[in-house]
Amino acid sequence: MSHFPQFYPFCCYEQQYLTIWLWFIVKLSCVQGDSLTILQAPGYVSFQKGDWPISGEKIPDMVALTMGFSVQEDLSWPGLRAGQLFQRPRANVLVVVRGVDSLALPQNVASYPLENPVPFTLDSVAETVHSLFAEDTPVVLQLAPSEERLYMLGKANAVFEDLPVTLQQIRSRLSQDGSVLASLPLNSLNRNAEADLLFLSEVQVLHDITALLQRHRHLAQDHSPDLYSLELSGLEELGHRYGQDSPQYRDATAILANVLQKFGEDVFGLYGDSAVVEVVTVKSFEAPLTRKSRSILESKQISNPGSPYNLAYKYNFNYAVIFNIVLWLMIILALAVIVISYNLWNMDPGYDSIIYRMTNQKIRLD
Repeated sequence: MSHFPQFYPFCCYEQQYLTIWLWFIVKLSCVQGDSLTILQAPGYVSFQKGDWPISGEKIPDMVALTMGFSVQEDLSWPGLRAGQLFQRPRANVLVVVRGVDSLALPQNVASYPLENPVPFTLDSVAETVHSLFAEDTPVVLQLAPSEERLYMLGKANAVFEDLPVTLQQIRSRLSQDGSVLASLPLNSLNRNAEADLLFLSEVQVLHDITALLQRHRHLAQDHSPDLYSLELSGLEELGHRYGQDSPQYRDATAILANVLQKFGEDVFGLYGDSAVVEVVTVKSFEAPLTRKSRSILESKQISNPGSPYNLAYKYNFNYAVIFNIVLWLMIILALAVIVISYNLWNMDPGYDSIIYRMTNQKIRLD
């Protein structure tokens, strides 16, 4: 009995340390719950299964590498291996879902934890597609229904011109024939509530994109790669409105998981099993994303008229090639002028010029 007072404090401290450690593990799992899921990918785009985290700011580089483009900095991430040199996917579809850290997507290629979930865009990848395949007019579609933001480029201007973008357009689309309201199990969702309507509108946009692609199947048969970037924030609004433990949020999460699974399968099949479909689920971004409403084809302002400085042009990666062509062409022309001038200066008209030679003979005959 005399030994118990000495052993009891040690047990209390051990239990306290164990409780703190378990709390830290649970907290860590909640913080790092965001994920990147590869829904579909062709065999020549090799994603390795594992728990290798990827930073949010590296997502555009990962998308560029899957499409066969080069990036400025090497992506030191073991989840993506180098694929075949002469084969690239015909399309890349990236769906960003805000307001949830993970979705039940059992039929996937691989899934990776997402760290440092900072806002990102695929503008750099879109500009690369536009610059390399400008004559082939590839499809570039960037859409965020919650912000009524739509960027279209190439053939997307003709194919997706009727795609509903504003909430008013989507409201009218939901009341038309072929609406998703007739096929979705709404359960606790209310089609008249603002937050519910935003979520249903995003589901409707996914359905309309696949319907338009099925109507224009020739888009998937050309040689130019297509790029789709979709941002969905309906779940985030439902979480703010009803709470993440509400039946509305749970029903919407289940609906979106099924819709995204079918959306990935449809797009993958339309492009002949040659498309990469990624889903990024993020609870909340660490910093707000501020973007200007502009089109990718919009001309960029080179200098600031209100600035007292005379700013130079933005650097172009073709500058070195053009500079070398102009430099060596000028050197060759300068050397040619020097050689020709030297020969003309040291020329003997009586022997080197046929004009003076014939004139000299005529004078001698006279």
